[in-house]
Amino acid sequence: MSIGPVEYLIVGFPGNQFNGEIVPALTDLVDSGTVRIVDLLFITKDADGNVDAFEYEDHPELEPFGDLAQALDGLLNDEDIELAAEVLEPNSSAAFIVWEDLWARDFAEAVRGSGGVVIAGERIPHEIVVDALARLDND
Repeated sequence: MSIGPVEYLIVGFPGNQFNGEIVPALTDLVDSGTVRIVDLLFITKDADGNVDAFEYEDHPELEPFGDLAQALDGLLNDEDIELAAEVLEPNSSAAFIVWEDLWARDFAEAVRGSGGVVIAGERIPHEIVVDALARLDND
């Protein structure tokens, strides 16, 4: 089975201020063939620290996400929910998204085909990149 790199992203919404604006942008990524949503969960943490996890079909206001989720739903488990809960502030919510990077599928196949293995990799936080680019622009 040919599969590109798979990664996860936990997008937090402090104060439970989720408004759905990420849906069109995520839809664009799926429709363009950039990513494929492998799994998607929503997590809330109340002011007392109680955590609840649910899927989009459990809440009518999340129905727009239904068009994005594809066949491999169920990949995320209780340990993943605990991971998200650790980084989630009280009185906030998060979208826990697992996607396949379709844009990198051919590269990943070439790496595997040549006997290569990924030794390390990490997403660089936006703020760090912006700060570094600002410093370069000022030099």
